[in-house]
Amino acid sequence: MKFTKLTPNLVVRDVQAAVHFYQSVLGFKPAITVPDAPPYVFASVTSGNVEIFFNDQKAVAEDYPPLAKDPLGGTMTLFLECEGIEEILRAVEKSGARIVMPLKTQFYGMREFAFLDPQGWTVTMAERVK
Repeated sequence: MKFTKLTPNLVVRDVQAAVHFYQSVLGFKPAITVPDAPPYVFASVTSGNVEIFFNDQKAVAEDYPPLAKDPLGGTMTLFLECEGIEEILRAVEKSGARIVMPLKTQFYGMREFAFLDPQGWTVTMAERVK
């Protein structure tokens, strides 16, 4: 058995808003949208080897009925390793996103902070201490 990739597929209330946040605040590039123009039911963004999918909560209800009524966000977090964590922190703060863990150096050699994206997902940004 071999796994070749993991792509988070986040269920969101507003696909267009999710893409906008990850593009304007974190510098991701838009990749795919379905349909081609808003309102989107699906979209993805990329940055280097990182890819994130966004699915409209109402659109996924047919295939995944619990997702139509379950709260978004939940207990899963995105853990993104990065370079330039202070610059990313400033952009996140400027966006008004809620910081849920202030920037700190962890015992395992990472500098990290975490925030809630506008859709309710917790995102932890981490930079390896050099």
